[in-house]
Amino acid sequence: MTSSRSAAGVRKAVIPAAGLGTRFLPATKAMPKEMLPIVDKPAIQYVVEEAAAAGLNDVLIITGRNKENLISHFDGVPELEYTLSSKGDEGKLSKVHEASELADVHFLRQGQPLGLGHAVGRARHHVGDESFAVLLGDDLMDPRDPLLSQMIETHDSHQATVVALMEVPPEQVHLYGCAAVEATDDPAVVRITGLVEKPHPSEAPSNLAVIGRYVLRPEIFEVIDQLEPGRGGEYQLTDALNVLAAGEGQAPVYGVVFGGRRYDTGDRAEWIKANVLLGVEHGELGEELTDWVIAFADQLREAKV
Repeated sequence: MTSSRSAAGVRKAVIPAAGLGTRFLPATKAMPKEMLPIVDKPAIQYVVEEAAAAGLNDVLIITGRNKENLISHFDGVPELEYTLSSKGDEGKLSKVHEASELADVHFLRQGQPLGLGHAVGRARHHVGDESFAVLLGDDLMDPRDPLLSQMIETHDSHQATVVALMEVPPEQVHLYGCAAVEATDDPAVVRITGLVEKPHPSEAPSNLAVIGRYVLRPEIFEVIDQLEPGRGGEYQLTDALNVLAAGEGQAPVYGVVFGGRRYDTGDRAEWIKANVLLGVEHGELGEELTDWVIAFADQLREAKV
């Protein structure tokens, strides 16, 4: 996979993937939600590919209980590799190798499910005194719409924490963290002055929602250490970012407004949509799926008449 080189200040990515995936039960009773496939790859692989494409080849995945399948996916599989090699099936052998060759992938258990802020805080010893990216494991950005590289560039030019934002309909702001912002000279970049976690639409400072990509300076760890439990009794990353946005850190917080394609693969309907939308673009399956989708859409229209 071809990767662009990230700026010197950001070399590592952290992917929190410790959630229970209860929205997908019973499918996730014995399988991590991050391993649910999008076409022919598990969702987590797309996220690692995104990090690698931005030049972040050191990836730490924060896991929880019953995530052994996730860990195994990024390991070599000698028996399978030997079988495919013996059959001369180089195409499938290459696909098996893809996951283990994407990046230097490490794993760390969160220990207790105490929230996203706590999960990010667990990465402190691995990250050290460096800025780093955080990519949520069930938030998938379409690989045709790069976001992370732009966030890293914004981090470097402003020496600031950077959060990904997306415009959402006002009636959906209660599902997200929401940002109060000030404009900058770049229409795609805003200065964040405050964050509200899942506000009522009447109390939302804007319709710019926080989505699952962050570039964080190491000062975030000190802020997390001082947090009190927030919504749901958990340590919220939004609360830590709000401290920095209020000017209580060493640097400001900026937002990059993403206008591309994004899939919340932790939501059942969005997961199905992602399979369809990426499936019709698939090199081997796209033509067949496109023809089927068109024919099926015609059937649905007729059924509604």
